[in-house]
Amino acid sequence: MVVSVDTLFLTPDGQGTLQAQIQQMIAQGILSGRFHRGEKLPSSRKLAHHLRVSRITVTLAYTELLANDYITARGRSGYYVSDTAPVPPAYMPGKTSVDSIDWDHALAQRFTGGDTPRKPDDWQSFRYPFIYGQTDASLFDHANWRLCAVRALGQRDFTSLTTDYYDQDDPLLIEFIARHTLPRRGISARPNEILITMGAQNALWLTSHLLLGPGKRAVIEDPSYYALRDVLQQMPCDLTTLRVDSDGLPPKNMPDNTDVVFVTPSHQTPTTATMPLERRRALLARARETGAIIVEDDYEFEMSFLGPPSPALKSLDREGRVIYVGSFSKSLFPGLRLGYLVGSEAFIREARALRAQVLRHPPGHIQRTAAYFLSLGHYDAQIRRTAKALHARRETIETAIAKHGLTIAGRGVYGGSSLWMEAPEGVDATVLAARLQQKSVLIEPGTPFFEGPERPRSFYRLAYSSIPANQIPDGIARIATEIAAMQTARITRRQ
Repeated sequence: MVVSVDTLFLTPDGQGTLQAQIQQMIAQGILSGRFHRGEKLPSSRKLAHHLRVSRITVTLAYTELLANDYITARGRSGYYVSDTAPVPPAYMPGKTSVDSIDWDHALAQRFTGGDTPRKPDDWQSFRYPFIYGQTDASLFDHANWRLCAVRALGQRDFTSLTTDYYDQDDPLLIEFIARHTLPRRGISARPNEILITMGAQNALWLTSHLLLGPGKRAVIEDPSYYALRDVLQQMPCDLTTLRVDSDGLPPKNMPDNTDVVFVTPSHQTPTTATMPLERRRALLARARETGAIIVEDDYEFEMSFLGPPSPALKSLDREGRVIYVGSFSKSLFPGLRLGYLVGSEAFIREARALRAQVLRHPPGHIQRTAAYFLSLGHYDAQIRRTAKALHARRETIETAIAKHGLTIAGRGVYGGSSLWMEAPEGVDATVLAARLQQKSVLIEPGTPFFEGPERPRSFYRLAYSSIPANQIPDGIARIATEIAAMQTARITRRQ
């Protein structure tokens, strides 16, 4: 790699001679990790021209750096950062100013401190990663995704690559969603009733900002998707949480003044409960009574390997009351950040305008690549392959759980990629997760999914999308062993 001459500047208030300033500039770049060992530095002629100093000044600075083993000269090839230079493992520039701003006063709103947990950056290095929502690289169709990406870069697709989609979306992707994806959920929608988003979370954010404001009341499930609750708690609206049961959210408990209700009827987050047909009809009827809009997050319907998923709530809607949220980020990979909203034309028109103000539109190349991957049949093949693997892992994890006497609190009627677990009384799942992490086991504590000061501490989620089947039994055994150790310690303390 070559160090670009355009990244090198002398500070206006630099101290010492020009030679010393150039020497210090290069040395600081090396010491901070900005320049790596073996990287080529600009020639003395090019650097002198760029800095508007004499070439001899740069040559003398380089000579001094050579003497101190910061750089090395390779014949007529030029100057390079020395292989023995004291380069740190990561680039960390030093502070060039003192922050004198009172940010507690300057910030009008805060978005940190929510319930959304953070998994370890190196989670893939753990031997037993029961982590939700991550892609197993061994199951992903890298070859065909690459071919679709290359095709989307071709001359024929130049327009889709470069178009400013602020007031539209890739027509090929919209067509596939309308003709193939939505009919699988019993939904019929026209192109002007569909909006591409940066994943489901962006869709939920757009929906919240369009439907909620002062004097409005939102209702969400408890437990629920913590990132959605974080978004709603930032909104100037009243927020009500309703505890779910084995069939999901109970419509009869909805307040009369509900304006918007957010639900995950097909695969409740995180309990995996599936709302029966009669309750879905009851929810639609209750929403009609209160005049509420229903936002349906159908985030994992493709992972229904135990049987066909029940029809979407949107498919039962005859009034335009349901706004449907879907995502390809769960079924393909989370970094794709590609989802979609389906709703009445008037709603989608406003959602598109808000999207344009916030992020303009999802990149055209990503939309077209996904459109090819979907329309050429690679997506369906990917789903079948993933579902088969998840089914095998589901059987393995349930067998291991039964063997060790652990308790499943929710398993999902149609499949999915996780189990909702409950630890024995007195076992705090957050403490359990911390202890297991020391043993290369990652689980997800359930407390962040709940609302209120007295949140349950015994629940946790086990996902099996990121862990090979042959590692599941030993991972479950370690969880069971740790739970037993925590119970024993609790009994000992009582005695």
